[in-house]
Amino acid sequence: MERFDELLPLFTTSLYETILMVGISLVIATIIGVPLGVLLVITRAGHLAPNKWLFQILNTIVNIIRSLPFIILMLAIIPFTELIVGTSIGIRGAIVPLIVYIAPFIGRLVETALLEVDYGIIEAYRGMGASRIQIVSRIILREARSGILLCMTIALIGLIGATAMAGVIGAGGLGDLALRYGYQQWDLPVMFGTVIILIVLVQIIQSLGNYGAKKLKKTV
Repeated sequence: MERFDELLPLFTTSLYETILMVGISLVIATIIGVPLGVLLVITRAGHLAPNKWLFQILNTIVNIIRSLPFIILMLAIIPFTELIVGTSIGIRGAIVPLIVYIAPFIGRLVETALLEVDYGIIEAYRGMGASRIQIVSRIILREARSGILLCMTIALIGLIGATAMAGVIGAGGLGDLALRYGYQQWDLPVMFGTVIILIVLVQIIQSLGNYGAKKLKKTV
């Protein structure tokens, strides 16, 4: 019982720190990633606004960032992180690399979802005089919203995994708890407790994502 009373505040604080990092990073990364995904679709050859150079630049940037494991990316952009938030450690120091890491991932996932939209529908609305903005906002995004929600679910789970590695720079969270207590002190209850919390968290997120996507698909 004493051990439980000792561990409960640790798990509670770490879970709060993880949710805080994930929440802030996901919101900002979504604001960047969704428009990025849209641009990757509409600027490709034969689409709404073909632009070879813009597509190649965006595509290359996404590929470069996605080719780097998070731990390497986090260390490589330390000067950029310090420039943006004034520090490279703690929760603030982790949020910048988390955004840089997950935003291109969201962009690529959104691109995949949007490409599933039947181009015949787009052509039909173009023939009726709809503008590009109208087609993107009212047709493409609407038709793909179920797939986009599933993509966001995948991105959210990936972000949780990335926050676990953010413990290396003292960002707190479940990863830091597992590293300091579970690994360095070989505290098995802490290690197993962290694993169980992460498994439950991912299962809840995936289940909610699947349910929401199913509901959206029925209303399209």
